[in-house]
Amino acid sequence: MASFVSRAASALLLSVPLVSAAYSIASDDDIKATTRTLAADLMTYYKGNQSGQTPGILPGPPPAGDYYWWEGGALWGTMIDYWHLTGDSTYNDVVTQALLWQVGPNQDYMPPNVTASLGNDDQGFWGMTAMLAAEENFPDPPKDQPQWLALAQAVFNTQADPGRHDDTCGGGLRWQIPFSNNGYNYKNSIANGCFFNLGARLARYTNNETYANWAETTWNWVRSVGFMDDEYNIYDGAHIETNCTDINKAQFSYNNGVYLLGAAYMYNYTNGNETWKERLDGLIDGTFRVFFPNDIAFEVACEEHMTCTTDMLSFKGYVHRWMSTITQIAPYTADKILPVLKTSATAGIQQCTGGDNGRTCGFGWASGTFDGSVGAGQTMNVLGAISSLLIGESKVPVTNTTGGTSGGNYNAGQDSDSFTNSLTPITQGDRAGAGILTVLILASAAGTFGWMSLGM
Repeated sequence: MASFVSRAASALLLSVPLVSAAYSIASDDDIKATTRTLAADLMTYYKGNQSGQTPGILPGPPPAGDYYWWEGGALWGTMIDYWHLTGDSTYNDVVTQALLWQVGPNQDYMPPNVTASLGNDDQGFWGMTAMLAAEENFPDPPKDQPQWLALAQAVFNTQADPGRHDDTCGGGLRWQIPFSNNGYNYKNSIANGCFFNLGARLARYTNNETYANWAETTWNWVRSVGFMDDEYNIYDGAHIETNCTDINKAQFSYNNGVYLLGAAYMYNYTNGNETWKERLDGLIDGTFRVFFPNDIAFEVACEEHMTCTTDMLSFKGYVHRWMSTITQIAPYTADKILPVLKTSATAGIQQCTGGDNGRTCGFGWASGTFDGSVGAGQTMNVLGAISSLLIGESKVPVTNTTGGTSGGNYNAGQDSDSFTNSLTPITQGDRAGAGILTVLILASAAGTFGWMSLGM
């Protein structure tokens, strides 16, 4: 299966010309050289490894800087994929320090200093990056530190607690975790999508059906409440005061990406189940229809008039990375996905000037010229897209039976609060330590600002 993806990717590379004076993606070696420059440029935005700064986060949150806490977690996922796809370990120690620094006192990615803007999606992004580290065998932390799989489990377990799945709107996660936060009365696609994504991936990694059941339940709820329609359009969310009937129909590409990857993992976990194949195919077609006009990534909600927030400026790269992984998890999709990602990545690299100031990549890929919009998200987008061109030569994400080394912990997150649940016992399939003792922190804190308003 992996060789099929490799052949498809290699065939595409042969047809790609030199795309700019500064960067080439004409061969694997050229791609590695290009991504090495892009990675160095991207890391100029990170100050957390400098004296007096906080490891793990990009400068912020506003007004202290442009970036909210969640985007640090997304950054490290991009850098783990960069290492995995290129073999360049230059930044591995920085990534490890960052991921461990932000785990919080209960090792579940709920650090108290970000409580005032802590959403289920914030926590979910850090959890998905920990899951990626386990799947790609990113070097394990020292034994006295929390392990990647255990961290992903802790995030999932806290989010699976019944306290986060109240009866409003018939279930589902709220956007924010603390009740004092602006947005606590909002249920949205991205919070539930991160939870769905983690459940599907933990199911495949550990072979524990309880994770898969949660993923299926979450999918069904999202469909039933109307956040995803029959054409696989995914809408932002709605308020509990209306029983989630006031659906905000803004569409954002990372919503599609997070559900796409989860659906692919469910397809893989269920050994090619036809229902999950239909869902995956529908999502691929829907994503290309809405977000890839002329096969080039386009953030439909904000790009035309450049009203994108800092958060939205980073979404394209996640979609590229996750869709490339889909071609490994569900190899039959490679012929459909890889040519589009190739065209889009080629357009993306033309947004980069190749200068030396570390702020070189713009946002509007379809324009064909540098648009002057610079930031960590813009560079992260292009790095994710270009490095993903190497997917055909990379190893398929592992499980605990196919070479995964990360240690799990079935008690992960249990000290967060006194809540418990009644999930099924851990089976032999979880010998890497997976488990589901679900707990919750619902920390109360002053603070009224929310992040990622996404059209609210």
